[in-house]
Amino acid sequence: MNDCTDIANASSKLVELLGNCVEFGEQAREDASYDGLKVSFLPDAVIRVKEAEQVGDVLRIANEHAIPVTTRGAGSSLTGGATPIAGGWVLDLSRLNHLDIDESNQLARCGPGVVVADLQSLAAESGLFYPPDPSSKKFCTIGGNIACNAGGLRCVKYGVTRDYVLSLAGYLASGEYVEWGRATRKFATGYNVRDLWIGSEGTLGVVTEATLRLVDLPLSTRTFLGVFENDEVALSSPGKLRKLGLRPSILEYLDRWTIDCLQKYVGTDVFPGITPHPMLLIELDGSESQVDEQTKELEGWLKTTALAHRSAHSLEEAEKLWEVRRQGSSSMKKLASTKLNEDVVVPLGKQVELVGAVERLRAVYGIKIGVFGHCGDGNLHVNLMYDEENSEETSRAVSALKELMSKVIELGGAISGEHGVGLAKTPFVREQFNKAEWQAMLAIKEALDPNKILNPGKIFDVFHPWEQKKKSVTLSWEIENKEPKPQEV
Repeated sequence: MNDCTDIANASSKLVELLGNCVEFGEQAREDASYDGLKVSFLPDAVIRVKEAEQVGDVLRIANEHAIPVTTRGAGSSLTGGATPIAGGWVLDLSRLNHLDIDESNQLARCGPGVVVADLQSLAAESGLFYPPDPSSKKFCTIGGNIACNAGGLRCVKYGVTRDYVLSLAGYLASGEYVEWGRATRKFATGYNVRDLWIGSEGTLGVVTEATLRLVDLPLSTRTFLGVFENDEVALSSPGKLRKLGLRPSILEYLDRWTIDCLQKYVGTDVFPGITPHPMLLIELDGSESQVDEQTKELEGWLKTTALAHRSAHSLEEAEKLWEVRRQGSSSMKKLASTKLNEDVVVPLGKQVELVGAVERLRAVYGIKIGVFGHCGDGNLHVNLMYDEENSEETSRAVSALKELMSKVIELGGAISGEHGVGLAKTPFVREQFNKAEWQAMLAIKEALDPNKILNPGKIFDVFHPWEQKKKSVTLSWEIENKEPKPQEV
């Protein structure tokens, strides 16, 4: 895409404008060469902008010299969305972390580098709530959440990132400033390019500020854990609960294989005397009276439907129930060197069929697969585990993955619900769209980024992550849980 002379000339211009914001050191480049996928490609430089206007300068120069630009926040993408596969410049937005809560209008104005948990904490001080709640919220940033249209545990009741974005300010590939939408609850003027940017993974522009809608903070929550006879009973719960007038804020599913894995890991049965069966983690929220009323209905349903259940009567008890969900993933990491977390989505009525298909893949390919996730909105995380040093086992895992993605599409689902396409899902994304849809997306890319400098290699190009050896590194947010301690459940 560019030669050494172009890079050198462009870099000189950049240093003149931004000074020590531009880093060429080996360690800085190495740290920015990979994200949560742990596939590494070295950039030529890392640019840590301090002001939004500097983003425009970077893109203007990059566009003039056809230099690839990969935007980065925390680098927590599980699909390689922040991996600079084409080299060039990594544009680090983590310093753009200004945050202002407008209590009277129930808004938050923030930079893309704001950590989601920090936004939620500051909003709560004003009695407000930002619902999107990815499991990585303690370190992932708003910019990354917008890039992938992140969801999380509370989507079943509250929706995803897109449902809370009122406006986006930022820069086109040309370096020109734009603002899509306004800080109003309604906006029906012209094309909705705001929503086009959300979920585009930095391929259409760079966000430097977002205005987000907030809601009232729930005053009360209550958590429940139930075990069920089979997947059909557990996965039919969204419709059953809806008919009872219940809207859980969280409705999480864990299959029996995951439960078995967890119990062996912690050395304790979740429900003593009951062999591994599918489980649901359910949370209700609202006012005290609303939660009390919903609790009566939910407990009645659990008594007649579940093999066993229990509820939390304190935050400490709720945390113990939550450990069942959290330790599920940790326990799987002990089984193989590589874990592929595929966040697929299917219609609610197709979840049982999807889980049945996964059971077949286990049997046919002889690999370990656990399923858990957000069954309230059909977003199940299918975890395939294999040893990447074993070429034969890797081949079986890849075959299983290909069949999984084909099945998801066949069921009318999506190959990604909240992780984005990045690099990891590029082998399958073309199957998701017909010719006309694909051509329309290419036309949009061409119109907004004609020189194709923004996050190249993502969405449209095909990359096979299983052919690339992953880096043996521990990411900063993994250090705390590097060796998770088994806890009683």
